Parts: sequence; C-alpha cells; structure tokens
Amino acid sequence: MSGEILLQTVLSGVLIGLIYALVAVGLTMIYGVMDIVNFAHGEFLMFGMYSSFWLFALYALDPLATLPLTILLLFALGIGVYQTVIRRIVNAPMLSQIFSTFGLMILFRGIAQFLWKPDFRTVENSLVSGKIVLFGLHFGVPQVAAGAGAILATGAVWWFINRTRLGAALEATAQDKEAAQLMGIPSHRMFALAWGIGAACAGVAGVLLSTFFPIFPEVGATFILIAFVVVALGGFGSVTGAFSAGIIVGVVEVLGGFLIGPEYKLAIVLGLFLLVLLLRPQGLMGRA
Repeated sequence: MSGEILLQTVLSGVLIGLIYALVAVGLTMIYGVMDIVNFAHGEFLMFGMYSSFWLFALYALDPLATLPLTILLLFALGIGVYQTVIRRIVNAPMLSQIFSTFGLMILFRGIAQFLWKPDFRTVENSLVSGKIVLFGLHFGVPQVAAGAGAILATGAVWWFINRTRLGAALEATAQDKEAAQLMGIPSHRMFALAWGIGAACAGVAGVLLSTFFPIFPEVGATFILIAFVVVALGGFGSVTGAFSAGIIVGVVEVLGGFLIGPEYKLAIVLGLFLLVLLLRPQGLMGRA
C-alpha cells in the first residue's frame, strides 16, 4: 500500500470522525450534566436529517442554509423532551431512566416511519456537491464541508461551556448539583439547557450528514452505537475527550475496514470499545 493511499484513508477517517465527535458531544453533555444515558440521541440526528431534507425538497433551501432553523427546532425539541418526560425521571432509578430514553427512541422511530415511510431519501445537488483534489488526494466536498462544520459546532460548544457564565453554571451543575443549587443555580433549567444543546448538536450533525448520507427512519441507529463508543473512549462528560475520541474512532474504523475488510469495520470499533472498558474504564479524559 502506497503512502498516498494510506494518507487518503486516514484523512477520510478523520472527516467522518469529526461527525462522530459532534454527535458524541451532545450525548456526553447530557450525561455529564445529568448522569442519564440518552438512547434516543440518534433520533435527534434523524430528525435533523429529515428537517434538512424536507426544507430542501419543499422550499429548495440548501441544507447549509437551513442550519440555523434546524438548530432552533432541535433545541426546542430537546427542551420539550426534558420538560415532558425526563424531568419526571431525574431522581428515578437508573433502570427507569434507561427504559424511558429507550422508549423515546422507539417512539421517535415509529413516528418517522409513520410520517415518512421506511424509504431512503437523499439531498442531491446541494451547494457542497462535487469533489476536490488536493496534493493528489481526492475528497468529496460534502465530507469536507461536514468535517469543517463539525469542528465549528464542537468549538462553539466548548467556547460556550468554558467562556460564558451560563456555561460555567452548566459545569457547576455537572460537578455538584446540590452545591450549585445552594449557589442559586436552578438545576432544572440547566438540565433543560443540556438537553437542548445536546439535541441541537445531533441536529447539526444530521444536517451535515444529509448532504452525502441516505436519510431513513433508522439512520440514528447507524451513528448512536458508534457515538457510545466515542463517549466511552473520550470519557463520559468530557467535550474535548469526545472530540479527540471521535477522530480516533473514525480513523480506526476506516483504516481497519480498508486493511481488513469493510464488513469488519463495526467489529473493529466495538473491539476498541471493549479494550477501553478493560484498560481505562473512565476513558481518555474522564475522571477516575
């Protein structure tokens, strides 16, 4: 295998890894603030993809142009899910929390199948269609745009958490909910905000993916399993850990699929997941 092919493969893994990272950032934020694993997170991504598709199909709006609207829609959906379902189970046993978010996953997927049927849809001829050649390496413009968008979105979340008062309140709630309440920070508002941001991150990833990935009701399952691996590798609750781990998982998946066989890509990623659980259960940047 030539060095050029190897570099092409690694960079392709980095591009898809950036998308994995963005999906995982939303997942790890919800867990970091509330200690709740959101099994319906992939369905937020699916709704983001459908939002992008229908705005394109009905109103000829390019997916990138619909990003602000999709962010608002998914942010509102995340807060709505928290207020109607999650708020009732915040202090419930972990098993109840797991069944609740798993039930949401089934519900959202069923709604999508009822409304839009199990058909595969695509967004064609968007503004980021085509390919580019750089130093002899070939890349799809949609993949490059998605990778750049994922970096910007992840960077925006990191800036919000680390450079704003509201982000500091979120971080304080994640560290110690009772102490944060004593300092006057309303925990339920912080929980709702975490769900809104988490859903918005998945929605952004969905819009970016819609420019080159098929859209169907079960598409969330394709990414949520890998997102769990990314979160476990990066450390539950760590945004920077999720970003780094997403790139690692993307490179491992693509490179492993190229060297061993595409049918083994998921098995390789899950093998990495098991290895992390055995050697460093808290992840790369998680708290021991």
